[in-house]
Amino acid sequence: MPEEKDVDSAVKIAMSSPNYNSNRTEIAFFGGSFTAIDRDYMTKMLSVACKYVEKGIVSGIRISTRPDCIDREILNILKSYKVSAIELGAQSMIDTVLSLNQRGHTAQDVVNASRLIKEFGFELGLQMMTGLYGSDAEIDKNTAEKIIEIKPDTVRIYPTIILKNTNLGNLYLNGTYKPQTLEETVDICTSLLKMFEKADIKVIRLGLHSIENDAYLAGPWHPALKELCDNKRYRDNLDKCIQKKGNYDIFVAKNDVSKATGQKKSNINYFKNKGINIRILPDEKLNSYEFVIKEVK
Repeated sequence: MPEEKDVDSAVKIAMSSPNYNSNRTEIAFFGGSFTAIDRDYMTKMLSVACKYVEKGIVSGIRISTRPDCIDREILNILKSYKVSAIELGAQSMIDTVLSLNQRGHTAQDVVNASRLIKEFGFELGLQMMTGLYGSDAEIDKNTAEKIIEIKPDTVRIYPTIILKNTNLGNLYLNGTYKPQTLEETVDICTSLLKMFEKADIKVIRLGLHSIENDAYLAGPWHPALKELCDNKRYRDNLDKCIQKKGNYDIFVAKNDVSKATGQKKSNINYFKNKGINIRILPDEKLNSYEFVIKEVK
């Protein structure tokens, strides 16, 4: 388990980064249910982190926990130690899916905990998973709709990855559970990104940062899942607008050239296979996902 010195070390590393900005730097206690651990240990770690908030070295403290491990007593403690953001591992908002995956909480627990967190003035983040056992693309969209109703400040989306020596791993090995393919995951996650964007809810993470090869069994892990979704979004939008074969210049926002081009020129090649040759060009006047198509004679 991390110790107090580990918090000090993490802050020192952050401060040495050329991109360090105290107004955008938080101390985060992630990777478990922070409010469910030993209370003395929790407050000891918070005490160390709190001093950096009080000194203005970081802007706040972010924690993740279970929806059923939130109550007024806990929130008062977190408030006293300058915690600014709480993320809940909702995973799904469908009780049958939560039960099948032995999550140990209900959708109503997510609603109740979210309401309390917002009442106490914390930034609220909700984490959801796609492709869980018993779920599918439409059920995942239903979860997203219910999350949008809660109106969190942020969302994280994690496709379900199967790890060795887990219940889900056993279900996979005996053929009971079939994970989403990478293509299916890109499809559903692209839809979810558009849903949350339309609701003005920021998606701060899509996909796992990394995964241990020794623990990985199966599932749609990709090191740049968000990029694949951005590529698909451009491809789908352009596909609706280019109706005939030919040559076209596509103007997009300067920072979106790689998104529109696609990984390994996947979008360029997609249209080329349809008899459509496109060039992706920057236009500083355009915003992200805006584009202008000009046919080249």
